[in-house]
Amino acid sequence: MAAAVATKTAWKLQEITAHSSNVSSLVLGKSSGRLLATGGDDCRVNIWSINKPNCIMSLTGHTTPVESVKINTNEELIVAGSQSGSIRIWDLEAAKILRTLMGHKANICSLDFHPFGGFVASGSMDTNIKLWDVRRKGCVFRYKGHTQAVRCLRFSPDGKWLASSADDHTVKLWDLAAGKIMFEFTGHTGPVNVVEFHPNEYLLASGSSDRTVRFWDLEKFQVVSCIEEEATPVRCVLFNPDGCCLYAGCHDTLRVYGWEPERCFDVVLVNWGKVADLSICNNQLIGVSFTQSTVSSFVVDLSRVTKCGPGTRGLIRDDKPLTQPLPAGSSLRRIYDRPTTTCSKPQRMKHNSESERRSPSSEDDREDKESTAEIQNTEDYNEIFQPKNPITRTPPNKSEPFPAPPEDEPMVAKEASRLSQVADIPTPLPSQENQPDPIQRSPIASSTPKTKVEPSVIPAARNEPIGLKASDFLPAVNNQNLAEIVDEEAMSQIRKGHETMCVVLTSRHKNLDTVRAVWSTGDIKTSVDSAVAINDLSVMVDLLNIVNQKASLWKLDLCTVILPQIEKLLQSKYESYVQTGCTSLKLILQRFLPLITDILAAPPSVGVDISREERLHKCRLCYKQLKNISNIIKNKSGLSGRHGSAFRELHLLMAVLE
Repeated sequence: MAAAVATKTAWKLQEITAHSSNVSSLVLGKSSGRLLATGGDDCRVNIWSINKPNCIMSLTGHTTPVESVKINTNEELIVAGSQSGSIRIWDLEAAKILRTLMGHKANICSLDFHPFGGFVASGSMDTNIKLWDVRRKGCVFRYKGHTQAVRCLRFSPDGKWLASSADDHTVKLWDLAAGKIMFEFTGHTGPVNVVEFHPNEYLLASGSSDRTVRFWDLEKFQVVSCIEEEATPVRCVLFNPDGCCLYAGCHDTLRVYGWEPERCFDVVLVNWGKVADLSICNNQLIGVSFTQSTVSSFVVDLSRVTKCGPGTRGLIRDDKPLTQPLPAGSSLRRIYDRPTTTCSKPQRMKHNSESERRSPSSEDDREDKESTAEIQNTEDYNEIFQPKNPITRTPPNKSEPFPAPPEDEPMVAKEASRLSQVADIPTPLPSQENQPDPIQRSPIASSTPKTKVEPSVIPAARNEPIGLKASDFLPAVNNQNLAEIVDEEAMSQIRKGHETMCVVLTSRHKNLDTVRAVWSTGDIKTSVDSAVAINDLSVMVDLLNIVNQKASLWKLDLCTVILPQIEKLLQSKYESYVQTGCTSLKLILQRFLPLITDILAAPPSVGVDISREERLHKCRLCYKQLKNISNIIKNKSGLSGRHGSAFRELHLLMAVLE
C-alpha cells in the first residue's frame, strides 16, 4: 500500500531571463493570475504566461527604460510608463499600439486602469497624479498634493475614488467626480510602497518601508489597526477575494493578517527575495520577483494557509486583549455600490491648460507608428489573446492549479532507481498524478487541440524547425523493449539528408555571391534583375532587406521589376517574407504612387517625347501590378495581429487605385 506523498506549502515555479538587460518593473494580471508583463532597461515590455518558458509578445516604442507596467481587468490592454515620463497603451488582442500619452516631466512610478471606464491614472516622480481619457487621448485631471514620488495608485472597486501612496509617508484619497482630495491619511514613518482597497467594504490597506501595515476606515477616515512587521519592509499587499484576510508580501515571507482585531494568522516562508507583485488563481497565490534580468515566480497553496480563526501565530500587540472575530460574511462598514453600466464620465477640470489636454498631433501619430508589438510565440499568443470561442476568454477561470512538488523524494524510489541502473532494468515511470512532467505542462486554454498541426504561416521567431521531429533522427525500434543504439547507426541517422542540405546552402551562397558581384559595380537595377533571374525568393528577401534600408536607391524602373516579386512574397507562408514584402510595398506606395497617378492623369503631350513615353510605359506597368497586389491586400486586411495592421495600412495607401 503506497503512502501518501506530502506536498509543499510554497515552492518555486519558474525562473526566466525576461530581458536582454535589467528588469525594472513587472506586474501580474489579476483576472487569470497567470499573465505576466515585464518592463526592462532595454525599453521593451514583454508579455509572458506563468510557467511557460517563452515570451508571447514583445512591445516596443519606448525610448527610455520602462519604469511601470499595469494590465487592465479584462487582460486586453496594457499600459507602460517610461523614465522620460511618456505613457503608451497597447491592445493585446490586436497586438498594436493604442495610445501615446505625454505630459509628465519625470519617471512614471505607478499606473492603474479604471475598473469600468476608459481611463488610466498615472503617478510620477514629479509628484503629480494624472487621469487620462484613453478614448480622447487627453488628460482629464491633474491631482496635486504629494511632495515626493507617487509609488502606488489604486481605483476603488466602484470606480468613484482613487487612492495614492508616496514617498512623503502619506496616503491620499481622491474624489474622481469632484477632482479634489477627500482625505489625507498620515501615520506611516517611511515611504508608503503600496495601497489596496478591500474588495467589498469601505476599507483601505497600506504597506510601508517602515515595516507596518495599516488599515484605514473610509467612512470615519481613521486608522482601524496598525500591524508592525518584524524586520523587513512591506512590498506588496493583496486582499483575499472574499475579503476575509490580507496577504502581505515581505522579504522571503508571506504574512496573513486580520484587522478587527489586528492579528497575524499565518507566516509562510517563501524564498522569493524582494517580491514585486501578488495574484490569486485556483486557490493558489502567485508571487513574482526579479533580480537583474531574471524573473522568478513562486506558488503558495492557500488551502494549507491559515486565513481566519481566533488564534494567532505571533501576537501583534501584547498590551491589548484580543476580541472575538466577526462571523464570516458580516461587515462593520458600508459595502461598495458597483454600477451595472460603465461609470459616468468625470467632469473636466476648469483650470486645465491646453498642454494638459493634448490632442492627437503629428508627433504623437509618428510615435504610434514607431511603436510595435512583436509576437515572439505565435502559438501562445493565439492561445491566450485569440481564442477560437470569442465568448470564453482565455486563460479560462477553470484552468488547472499548478501541481505541488513533494516535500522530499522517498528513499524507496531512490533505492529502486539505483538498483535499476546497476541491474540494467528499466525503471517504471511514475504516474502523472503524483509527479508532473516538467516539460509537458497543461495548456492555459482548453480550446487548444492536442494534435499539433503545421501552421499556415510560419513565424519568423520560433523555437523549433518546422516539420522537423527529433524522432526522425533515431533508429526505429520494432519490439517494445528498448534496444541499445549503436553509435555508428545513430550517426548515420543523424547525417541522413545532411549532404542534401549542404548542397542547398552552397547553392544559395553561390547565388548571393553572384548578386553581390553585380551589386559591387554600382548597377542596382542589374543586380536586382540577376536576383529575379535566379528565381529564389530567399535571395530576393536578402536583397530587399538591404534596399529597404536606403530609400534613395529606389527608382521607377526598379519598381517594375520588384513589384511582381512583392506579390509572391505577400502570399508566402513565411512570416519574414511577408514582413519584407510589406515594407518594400509601403516604400513604393509612399514614394511613387502619387507620381504614377499624376503621370497617368496628365493630358497627352504634343510632339514626340521619348523619355516621357518610357516613363508613361513604366507607370502603366506599375499601375497594373499594383492593381493586382491591391486585391491581395484587400483580402488580407481583415487579419488580426501585427500583419493585419500592416495590411490595413497598405489598404489605405492603395485606396486611390480603387
